[in-house]
Amino acid sequence: MSEKARKLFEALDLDHNGTLTREEVIIALRTKGPSLAASGDLPFWGLGDVDDSSALFDAADQNGDAVLTLEEFSAVVDRRFGWS
Repeated sequence: MSEKARKLFEALDLDHNGTLTREEVIIALRTKGPSLAASGDLPFWGLGDVDDSSALFDAADQNGDAVLTLEEFSAVVDRRFGWS
């Protein structure tokens, strides 16, 4: 797990409960995404629309419980963003 994945997870965890919901991922990427990309914490090409954010969530939700743990999230973003 990369430090970048951990930092991005924490930025997207809007209620700070240690998990991500689909709604959190979509809202956080829409509202915080540009500033995260500008600071280097998210690749600019990682910014997308609601469908892209939802697809990222689906790819990461390995057990289908509609909640992402840090481990699920980092496994996908590290690979997708080339951080691992």
